[in-house]
Amino acid sequence: MSDDLIEQIAGMAVFAAVVQAQSFSAAALRLGLTKSAVSKQVARLEHSLGVKLLHRTTRSQSLTEAGQALYLRAAQGVALAEEARAAVA
Repeated sequence: MSDDLIEQIAGMAVFAAVVQAQSFSAAALRLGLTKSAVSKQVARLEHSLGVKLLHRTTRSQSLTEAGQALYLRAAQGVALAEEARAAVA
């Protein structure tokens, strides 16, 4: 597995947390990261995929069409990873 793929998977998990929390700040709090780190991770994911995932304003965010498609799959991937971890714990 390449480092780029590992970084993308981590970015997808952070992106899913942002969508679920409905804000970068709330996702950062849940993940134990800074808001800046969360924002940078999502920006790197967008750059590596070549698509915009979120429409951002100072007061709100919404998913793009690509963001919606990625979120549905990323959330499933995160859930499967959590189940796998629980199964071996």
